Amino acid sequence: MSTPQAGVRVVVPLMKKSLRGIVLREHTEPIDSGLVGKIRPLSEIIDEQPIINAPQLALWQWMSTYYMCTLGEVMAAALPSGILDDRYNERITQYIVLPPQADHEAVRATLKRAPKQLLVYDTAVNMCRATGRVERRALLQESCQAAAVLHAMLEKGVLLQEQVGVSRIEPYKGTIESEHELTPAQQKSADQIKDYFRNGKQIVLLHGVTSSGKTDIYIHLIREQLSRGRNVLYLVPEIALTTQLTSRLQRVFGDRLQVYHSRFSDAERNEIYHAATKQEPHVVIGARSAVFLPMPNIGLIIVDEEHESSYKQAEPAPRYHARAAAIVLAREHKADVLLGTATPAIESYYLAQKGVYGLVNLEERFAGIELPDTQLIDLKRQYTRKEMYDHFSDPLVEAIRATLAEKRQVILFQNRRGYAPQLQCTSCGKTPRCVQCDVPLTLHLRANELRCHYCGYRTPMPTRCPDCGGEMKVRGFGTERIEDEISKLFPEARVLRMDLDTTRSKTAYQDIINSFARHECDILIGTQMVTKGLHFDDVGLVAVLNADPLLNQPDFRSYERSFQMLEQVAGRAGRKGNKGTVYIQSFDPSNVVLQMVRTHDYRALYQQQIAERQLFNYPPFHRLISLSVRHTDSQRVQATTQALQTRLRQIFGPRVSEVIVPSVERIQAYYIRELNLRIENNAQIAEAKRRLRETIDYITGQTNYRGVSIIADVDPL
Repeated sequence: MSTPQAGVRVVVPLMKKSLRGIVLREHTEPIDSGLVGKIRPLSEIIDEQPIINAPQLALWQWMSTYYMCTLGEVMAAALPSGILDDRYNERITQYIVLPPQADHEAVRATLKRAPKQLLVYDTAVNMCRATGRVERRALLQESCQAAAVLHAMLEKGVLLQEQVGVSRIEPYKGTIESEHELTPAQQKSADQIKDYFRNGKQIVLLHGVTSSGKTDIYIHLIREQLSRGRNVLYLVPEIALTTQLTSRLQRVFGDRLQVYHSRFSDAERNEIYHAATKQEPHVVIGARSAVFLPMPNIGLIIVDEEHESSYKQAEPAPRYHARAAAIVLAREHKADVLLGTATPAIESYYLAQKGVYGLVNLEERFAGIELPDTQLIDLKRQYTRKEMYDHFSDPLVEAIRATLAEKRQVILFQNRRGYAPQLQCTSCGKTPRCVQCDVPLTLHLRANELRCHYCGYRTPMPTRCPDCGGEMKVRGFGTERIEDEISKLFPEARVLRMDLDTTRSKTAYQDIINSFARHECDILIGTQMVTKGLHFDDVGLVAVLNADPLLNQPDFRSYERSFQMLEQVAGRAGRKGNKGTVYIQSFDPSNVVLQMVRTHDYRALYQQQIAERQLFNYPPFHRLISLSVRHTDSQRVQATTQALQTRLRQIFGPRVSEVIVPSVERIQAYYIRELNLRIENNAQIAEAKRRLRETIDYITGQTNYRGVSIIADVDPL
């Protein structure tokens, strides 16, 4: 058996089993004497050529080290399900063909007494003229005949059937258009980006206001890379974004565009994974997992909406950030990276200000359209004056009415799904809570049930309080309740809702987005899904129904996230035609973040946030590692966390935080306590992680703490 290359699949014997794995490298060092006789030969080398290229293997190694996880955990995230076991079945389609040298008139004569068969035969002859064959299903549909009629003809040999393997990747059937000519402002930005790349600046941040035409610049740069014979990886934070972008990019690049994300089936992901290895220049657009595709010869990686927290994987390991992974992957390919957003991550903008990244500003909207006017509505005043319709203030109701009268569309943003966050007994005050998580259950009225949004637990909605029999009353509101209220206020309006509950199917995102884009809907209600870079021509009004929950999160990033989310959702208004308007309802309209959103002043936010983070030793001035201690026994969790804190403080001193009790103390029956470790940027981070890993292994190896899980999250969000 020849020596396998790195990146090929092999079968290895392990005790009485045979397992499949990936060759990482060839071991050339002398074998330890204690291992002689214990090393067993490979059972099989599956591949002649690697299915994972060298840059990907380097990315795996970096990810394992940087994010403090195993290579096996990285491999599980990187490879589509079943690829190690080669559980990939080719898609087979049944085709009908005519027999060679068939005498059509003679055949037709034999079928005169079988008119249904004659109709099928004539239809087949006609449909086979172009390609020599016709799909069986299409033939039956066109001839309007039953399968039994065709089966009888196949038995006679009048027609023949053959099986053909076909791709699961749907070919592009539209026309190819030329890319849009860049405006002077876009051309200037594109030239600046290329100048940075030519002068050795590998990473550039494109800070462009909403609707400034960043995608046009991306298309321009992609075309240049393809003309040089290099591939492009285009990352987006959400699957929803791929819907609109795919249509737009396909009109320019046709079948040179591939799409990859988790909504595809395992078979589809396997096929796209293998297709990504092709040498012909192509573009792949996808969510964060697309960073693991084994694309050769990458010339450019675009990270669109680079600020988005969706790029960070929370569970399970590896808890990686796709933006960081893209930068490492680009380094391995000697490629360039373009980060694009209207609201940069504080860390990214800091690195651009320091000159580590190139910085390009695009400060005007496409076609000279102005940024929307933003109005802040004081909810306290509105409720006091009794000028509210359910959760809609008088000014907002009038603005919606005026927008609909102009035949323009409305987006309503409420970052909570369901009908109401909780039910509460009016007599005893009790609130139904999840049996596994320390959270109230959310009411979903249409399903007549209470649900936990952490673990998925469900229970029927109670008619009376289970404890005292008192009346149950809803508290708060979600997108489902807003849908009911807006339908009562504007019964003539066509309403759609976009949240996790309405987008579970594979095509649900696309169906809702396309329907709204075609103006088949007047009002779109949504959670943060509607904030993420979607483009609609006719949106005249965007309303945030309650901004306060965003601003009041107990996290040092809450102001940054609030500004990003509010500015992004505001950017959906007035993207084409007339100027748009934004209404933000809040009990504290004087809040500094809301004032910055009102004036679209990202730089003011940055100056305020960077000063605060420097003062309190937060990123980007220190690195942060979050430690989460979990077990079903609360006392064991508390004892383990205290022991971990004590031992870490012996090593790292005051860099280790106090024990943190999270806002949700128990999830899926596991109690949780947390610690934060802050490490200076100039410290030896690899050594710090090594000592941290040793400490975790020591603690979990003690009898008193066995079974407790300690999870390290590097660069948490």
